[in-house]
Order: sequence, then C-alpha cells, then structure tokens
Amino acid sequence: MTEVRLGEIIESSTAEFTAQSYELYGLPPLGSLVKVKNGGTEIFGLVYNAVTGSIEPGRKPIARGKDEIAEEAIFQSNPQLLKLLKSEFSVLLAGHKHNDKVYWFLPPQPAHIHGFVYQCTPNEIKEFSRSFKFLSILVNAHVSISNDELIAASLRQMSLVHEDGRAFLVSAGKELAALLGGQYQQLRAILGRLQI
Repeated sequence: MTEVRLGEIIESSTAEFTAQSYELYGLPPLGSLVKVKNGGTEIFGLVYNAVTGSIEPGRKPIARGKDEIAEEAIFQSNPQLLKLLKSEFSVLLAGHKHNDKVYWFLPPQPAHIHGFVYQCTPNEIKEFSRSFKFLSILVNAHVSISNDELIAASLRQMSLVHEDGRAFLVSAGKELAALLGGQYQQLRAILGRLQI
C-alpha cells in the first residue's frame, strides 16, 4: 500500500504541529490519525482543527458567487483563487514509534518544518489504538476545540478500522470512565458523541 501524503508541516512545537494541505480543501477528517517521519522516529498525532483562508495574513476572501449557479462555477470563473487560498490542519501529538515500538506519550523532539504528513494506514491505526494510553493526552490537551469533541472524533475514526468497531468503542468508554473518575458530565458528553 502506498503512503498517502496529506501535506507539509509549516509550524511545529513539542506538543503539536500545523500542516498545509497540498490541495485546497484536501483536509483529513477531524480526529484522523496522521504521522510524520522524523529521522528514525515516526510521530503520531490526531487532527483537531482545519482552516481554509487567504494566503495573505489579514486579507479575507470576498464573495464572488452572486451571479453563479454553483460553487464550482466560482472557481471556474476565477481560477486564480486556487493560488490565493490555502487549507491548513492542526495536529495534537499523541505518541511516537521508535525501533518498532509504539509509545503513547510525546516524542523527544518536535516534528521538522517541511516534514511530510501522511495518512496512517488501517494497520498503523490498529497498532496505535491497541492501547488507550493516548487518551490521557487528549483529556488534558489545551486545543482550540472541545476536548470532548476531539476524543469522540478520534475514537470514531479509529473504530472504522477495527473488525468490531462497537466493541472497540465500548472498551474506549470503559477506559474513559476510569480516566475521568467523578467527571460524570464530561464522560456522558463524550459517550453521547460516540453513539455507543
């Protein structure tokens, strides 16, 4: 199976990175597991945000479709828009793999600028999600969306590659119950989004 390259890192830190997609709107779904190769280490992260906007900071796109029948016609009438707009996605780091061993904590080094971001294969997702240790990173993360939304989206995405997705989600729910302790409202909100 060939690797699917989603984009390129344009900003990086110890706990997260932002990547620009090569295609406008070519964004991975919320909660997708992606990877970056950093020397002999593969860094895994979960997509938590996506933005499409102008390539120029402070300059917003303007409406152009008043006389168009469909959205696609806007881009056909204004082909330069594909060069003036960009799509970016942000990724929370959730683990790494070194010497064929997966670790469910932050890697020792941040991902490199201009590093290629790849979609994880179903086998990589299964390997990463064989343990729920990454959930503590998600529960304690400080990201621009609700942690509950990120946790639920990530688990839903991971469940798609498991033979018994429902059993995977039930196991994840039990792990979350132990992890969240007395935070019943948050647990209930996450489980409601898992549709268990």
